[in-house]
Amino acid sequence: MLSTVTLIEVPGQDEGFRVALHAAGLPTDDIEDEGRTFFRAVSDAGHTIGYAGIERCAGDALLRSVVVLPEHRSHGLGRAIVQETLQRVDCIGDVFLATTSAAPFFSTLGFTEVPRTIVPAAVLATRQLSSICPSSATIMRFNRPPT
Repeated sequence: MLSTVTLIEVPGQDEGFRVALHAAGLPTDDIEDEGRTFFRAVSDAGHTIGYAGIERCAGDALLRSVVVLPEHRSHGLGRAIVQETLQRVDCIGDVFLATTSAAPFFSTLGFTEVPRTIVPAAVLATRQLSSICPSSATIMRFNRPPT
């Protein structure tokens, strides 16, 4: 049963967001820094089902903090949250992400693994990639459909 997902912007200090990230083992160290936009994903029934964010990196973006609340997993909602979040990316450059465990999931959404050597400096300089995520994290780039 796939429902419609609506994104509502939330501040980095949103308590539900922090709790969801902690519970999923995702970092919260930099979520209140500038240049980030986070969203609470709400089902068509009005229930919070997860969160996601975008960090601007010069002309590129970093998809981050994607989490589906445990009671809503395995219903295709992660896919819907990512797709809706990607619609909110307002840059002309590439969209990257770093993951330690979800590369197979993101590959089904059009992301492919890329070597760090081709990742733009502004993306590598984010706290996510420079200090928070382990150097062993997989870096992926979204393959945007041609317009």
